[in-house]
Amino acid sequence: MRIEVRAISRIKPGPERTLIDTYLERANHHGRATGLGPFTEREFDTRTLSNATAETRALVDGLGSAPVIALDERGKAMDSREFSEMLGRERDSGQRDMCFLIGGADGFDHGELPAGVRLLSFGKMVWPHKLVRVMLAEQLYRAAALLGGAPYHRD
Repeated sequence: MRIEVRAISRIKPGPERTLIDTYLERANHHGRATGLGPFTEREFDTRTLSNATAETRALVDGLGSAPVIALDERGKAMDSREFSEMLGRERDSGQRDMCFLIGGADGFDHGELPAGVRLLSFGKMVWPHKLVRVMLAEQLYRAAALLGGAPYHRD
């Protein structure tokens, strides 16, 4: 199952970019054995997008029928095992694609999100978008590793 992360704003070279690239590379490595991947990222330049509506429209353009999960502070919180199991269920149900959305500073225009979108929260705190991308990339890597049978650090 191919997994794409779509995010508003570009991350320049630096520690966040290095972490994102490292975790997505690890996810691709572990995902091959578990039917997950490739894990890819698509960034949207904010200079051409004027508000949350335009940003949301850009993020969802061309999604097709893939399941969509938008990272939103009002979403459902999951632990790492639940997140991994959710990805495994989607994969096992025959899904070929899945997409995660990370909005801009003003969040999403919820009216522009596709029907059936699921909201995922990394907690009630507001996180910088760069860190959200790092955290999502790490959780994708962890999920691929868990689905591949790697031990979890809390077991």
